[in-house]
Amino acid sequence: LSDLLNAYSVARNETSRPTVVFAYTIKGWGLPMAGHPLNHSALLNGEQIDSLRGSVGLTNETEWDAFGDGTPEAEICLKACERLTRVERKRPTLISVPESLASRAPASVSTQAYVGRVLLDLSRIEEISERIVTVSPDVSVSTNLGGWINKVGVYGREEELDYGGEDEVLSWRVGPKGQHIELGISEMNLFLLLGQLGMVEHYHSTPLFPIGTLYDPFVIRGLEGMLYGTYSGSKFIVLGTPSGLSLSREGGAHQSTITPGIGISLPGVLYAEPTYARELEWILLHQLRTMQGDDGESLYLRLTTKAVEQAPFTELIERRGEDAVRQDVLEGAYWLREPGTEGESVVIVSCGAMIPEVLEAAETLERDEGVSAGVLCLSSPDRIYRDWRAKRLTHLSDIKARRTPSKLEQLVPSDLRTAPIVTVIDGASHSLSWVGGALGMRSVPLGVDQYGQVGDLESVYDAYDLSPEAIVTASLIALEY
Repeated sequence: LSDLLNAYSVARNETSRPTVVFAYTIKGWGLPMAGHPLNHSALLNGEQIDSLRGSVGLTNETEWDAFGDGTPEAEICLKACERLTRVERKRPTLISVPESLASRAPASVSTQAYVGRVLLDLSRIEEISERIVTVSPDVSVSTNLGGWINKVGVYGREEELDYGGEDEVLSWRVGPKGQHIELGISEMNLFLLLGQLGMVEHYHSTPLFPIGTLYDPFVIRGLEGMLYGTYSGSKFIVLGTPSGLSLSREGGAHQSTITPGIGISLPGVLYAEPTYARELEWILLHQLRTMQGDDGESLYLRLTTKAVEQAPFTELIERRGEDAVRQDVLEGAYWLREPGTEGESVVIVSCGAMIPEVLEAAETLERDEGVSAGVLCLSSPDRIYRDWRAKRLTHLSDIKARRTPSKLEQLVPSDLRTAPIVTVIDGASHSLSWVGGALGMRSVPLGVDQYGQVGDLESVYDAYDLSPEAIVTASLIALEY
């Protein structure tokens, strides 16, 4: 310890450059296995334990004794105990979050672009905006945080020159009051920081709303940090954008395919992949409300740069009412286009960027093939899966309980399950392939199961069987099973 303290002292005195302290240690120092290349997971035998116990002055009877009263060691432990237990944790007052915002989406917009609008709207609600901290690994501008950063500034210990300048669209004011933290290109640092920001309420009874943005394919780079954060009970929001083949111009290395599976699989994280602006808005606001509760969790939103016509969703709200549609969105799924009850029919299940292609395929099936195609949009495949699984396992916890149908089973009742199902996602095909099995319907899963190529979206979708024509063909194949 004295060597470390001396090294830190030297490091503090060197102020003209960064300093790194390398601590070269010998694993198992002082033990018979010290420095042995195979000593990972090695255990001491009984004789070696007895020898170690004797070498440090302990016996079987005394090895768990506390330090003696009045000793320096005992005083340190006592002070630490008092420091950790004397503060009574108070439950902070819940921050009120609206169900929706006053602004309306343009006729065509991407979820990546619209999330910037939502944050800008939230910046005008003081009680909420003062709690938001955004974090980004060098991609704040390209993930649409520009408007928010213009409003709240960038965090730094000291005031710095505005790197944006008067003639620039983006202002880059750095100072102690800034609420955006810009990291270098390190996704691991992003998730480590989000994990700590998401624990502020636990340690200080002061809730924060941490929001991190990064390119969706690089969620994988920081996955371990994300896992440990959520394992510790941290609550934060991750915006993975752009995602999937919508980033086709940058090639396969920048096209995320397996991230939907990560979102569904990680405990303590809700994964959602909205298509429309209002979907995104409702999910994000709902998260800001629920993450304040004891049973709250983190949110992973998979967004895209692909602009989508908003008219189908607007028309749905006009038909059913905003409250009903919002309830379905928050529960994980809704019918964007209901299937007919006569003749041949197929159910197409999708989410996110692929919905426009799915709707085009559904219209083609009805117009040219006489097949009624329902379009079931999963705003959160994760929530729908959890709900279905929980309902299926009802009797494991209570054999006498009455099992109620899941949201998925309510939306697709038994009389529709004689039809086939086609699942479509801008990601690995297995991400939604479980839906057919859950409903007992013969199915064809479409998705991206190979590394992507560079090209315009129409060409790339065609190459990976995600085009409207491919969806039509898959539907006809499913009908022939």
